[in-house]
Amino acid sequence: MASDDKKVYTIGSRKSQLALVQTHIVRDTLQSLYPEYEFKVEAMSTTGDRILDVALSKIGEKALFTKELEVALEDGRVDFVVHSLKDLPTTLPPGMFLGAVTEREDPNDALVLSPKWKGYSLASLPVGAVIGTSSLRRVAQLKRRYPSLVFKDVRGNLNTRLSKLDDPNGDYAGIILAVAGLVRLGHADRISQILPPNDSLHAVSQGALGIECRENDMHCRRLLEKLSHDATRIRCVSERALMRALEGGCSVPIGVNTLLKEDSLSLRGLVASVDGQTVVEHEEAISFTDANDVEAKVQLAEKLGNTVAQKLLDMGAGAILQEIHQKTAL
Repeated sequence: MASDDKKVYTIGSRKSQLALVQTHIVRDTLQSLYPEYEFKVEAMSTTGDRILDVALSKIGEKALFTKELEVALEDGRVDFVVHSLKDLPTTLPPGMFLGAVTEREDPNDALVLSPKWKGYSLASLPVGAVIGTSSLRRVAQLKRRYPSLVFKDVRGNLNTRLSKLDDPNGDYAGIILAVAGLVRLGHADRISQILPPNDSLHAVSQGALGIECRENDMHCRRLLEKLSHDATRIRCVSERALMRALEGGCSVPIGVNTLLKEDSLSLRGLVASVDGQTVVEHEEAISFTDANDVEAKVQLAEKLGNTVAQKLLDMGAGAILQEIHQKTAL
């Protein structure tokens, strides 16, 4: 357990290039805030990093990209862990605590086109053009909007996916990636089209980083508090509450969009069948007029997430999710 006289802190991270870039952003910020301490990074592989020949939805593991990191946290090998918040299960293991949610990068999805299809969009690509994505959420929504396109699974880190896309003999006309990852890895110039919410509601917490520590490590919790971004935290609490109530994960087609104003928060949620043919969608807002501080807004945001989730269940989301779970378990 960390104590006030501890001088060196070890940060856990996945080994992927994006994970390390994100972890280094956090490390450098902490180093500037606390020059009296040293922050070092310990990188490790997770289940999701090792299994690259199977679709994420088929692996059947809830903590695909976090389990090994949380074991190291529990063992004391690392003091805290930097996650893409969208990968972090909405219910943490006993003894773990979400110490900070950092300011969100653009949470939307993006189309990245092969050089030979430069200038096109999802709407203008020819019939049968192949779009790569490993996300059921994206496939379910885009199949509904663009039934003439073919969607094919693509795995690997960002550079691997881009090399498959750029292969002159490759299958892909384009791939769908998170704007945030492209920006953080310096590939913003590859974005051909940022997908609006009407095309693709983004993943829960996409674009935000979550920093997990041990619940009883009060010194680490105090260190991490300065990294938390209130507006992002409020939005992500609402989105994660919706997912928790729906018992969803990264293998389930759940999309969200939040809009935070000074006096209100709106949440749009969607649950879709894998083929995109059955969709339930609901949007609702909550007022912050009587919320006197951030914690009050966080509580209202969580209430909004639960309310929208319940409405989706009332509209038939439960049956869709049950069918998906049964299919992916086969």
